[in-house]
Amino acid sequence: MSQVLQNQQWLLSLGVFLPLAGVLVMLFIPKSDEATVKGVGLFTAVATLAVGVYTLTQFDYGQSGKLQFFTTNDWIKPIKATYTIGLDGISLPLYFLSMVITVLVMIYSWNHVPSPGNPKAFFILMLVLQTGMAGTFVAQDLILFFVFFEVVLLPMYFMIGVWGGDNRQYASLKFFLYTMFGSALMLVAFLALFFKTGAESFSIPYLVENGSSIAKNLQIWIFAGMFVGFAVKVPMFPFHTWLPDAHTQAPTQGSVILAAVLLKLGTYGFVRIAIPILPTAAKEWAPYIGALAVIGIIYGALGCLAQTDMKRLIAFSSVAHMGFVMLGISTLTPFGTNAAMFGMVAHGLITGMLFFVAGSVKERYHTLEIKRLGGLLKQMPRMGWILGFASMASLGLPGLAGFWGEFPAILSAYNPADGLNETTFRVYMVIAALGTVFAAAYLLWLFQRVAFGEPRAEFSGHGHDDHHFHDVNKFEWIAWTPLLIAILVFGVVPNLMFSIFDPAVQGVLSAFGG
Repeated sequence: MSQVLQNQQWLLSLGVFLPLAGVLVMLFIPKSDEATVKGVGLFTAVATLAVGVYTLTQFDYGQSGKLQFFTTNDWIKPIKATYTIGLDGISLPLYFLSMVITVLVMIYSWNHVPSPGNPKAFFILMLVLQTGMAGTFVAQDLILFFVFFEVVLLPMYFMIGVWGGDNRQYASLKFFLYTMFGSALMLVAFLALFFKTGAESFSIPYLVENGSSIAKNLQIWIFAGMFVGFAVKVPMFPFHTWLPDAHTQAPTQGSVILAAVLLKLGTYGFVRIAIPILPTAAKEWAPYIGALAVIGIIYGALGCLAQTDMKRLIAFSSVAHMGFVMLGISTLTPFGTNAAMFGMVAHGLITGMLFFVAGSVKERYHTLEIKRLGGLLKQMPRMGWILGFASMASLGLPGLAGFWGEFPAILSAYNPADGLNETTFRVYMVIAALGTVFAAAYLLWLFQRVAFGEPRAEFSGHGHDDHHFHDVNKFEWIAWTPLLIAILVFGVVPNLMFSIFDPAVQGVLSAFGG
């Protein structure tokens, strides 16, 4: 794949590794000096975001189908692993999203460091997490991709296990074991791919050119390994069971990062690696991926309706939303994959926002039990309206970002790629459309129970005088406003994103005549 643009090769490496420079500085700051620790952490995240903004300005949008800022160097010679990174229209929005979310989470954490405290360790973990996320989206070598993919795992494990809720040990261990199991199979698949293509390189562009030469039966088995690795991360039904536990127990910041960025690593893996490298196997697997996607949509929605905890409900909604993303991907069409890519970013913005609100509700009421909540619009009207806005976006209301992820994904199932059974996919389309009705049901039910009516007696006595019940504070406003604006802007002008994705998606799906 010679279509690469090699300008400013240093830029991506700076964007990926700058957070680690901040970590290095923070190691020398005493734990007791909390203000300096927070300041350095936030400064590093903002500086990294500035690099991201500069990358946006330097990116050639007319060539978004090609790899830009491409750099390749020897890394681990004996195993032919290279340090190869690059950015195209598929990875750019997700790469930038990871930077934005990290900054917003840091701002939110300024006065919301969860129990047992220790901002130094907490901020260091967030910066390491940022390096892992950004690195995964720019990696163009399978071993490099795998390393960054795994780097993300440890900070998240500690974030849940140390700063999480009462059941944190169970949730963090479950998250770790599930992800490790998936990763082990994924690594085996990567190695099989390497040896069966002639053991020349782990480079993704090289494998895209040579992967299709592998025998069909073998492709199917290699794809199966990747499928499990990525499906656990998405998470797809039936590999999803770690997610509700992880979200429920994780601190607010962990939930936001998990929902906004980490779940996208799996779907990104499908679009970047599995489908373009193994097109024959992708076609064989597509109906099964579509089936699991629509089961996930319905199962996630019914799971939401059964929840009594606000955070757990939002977690189950992620299973349903990522079902729409996977349905779009399973059609193997540019239309469906563009919808899936948009759905990834929209879900990141919207569900990240919902978890932020849930965290602030918990901080004030010390509970997320839905039956104990109520009267949010009376007690904290601004927060009530923000919850309403995010709920409307999540259920796919036209004019907000969630609509452009869900509606086109459903529509794409009407005309899947050549060679896929139209009738099967049209059945999936109908089932997925029913899922949107369920989504409206559980989100409106949540909003109605939490925001309307009178505050419960146990909380109403406090009134506005009690400091616990203050409305949205300045740190929350600063952290939330960019998300709220983005949800509205991308809902009104979706082409801002589709125009970036499309050329790269066309390139990825060229094996299917896309």
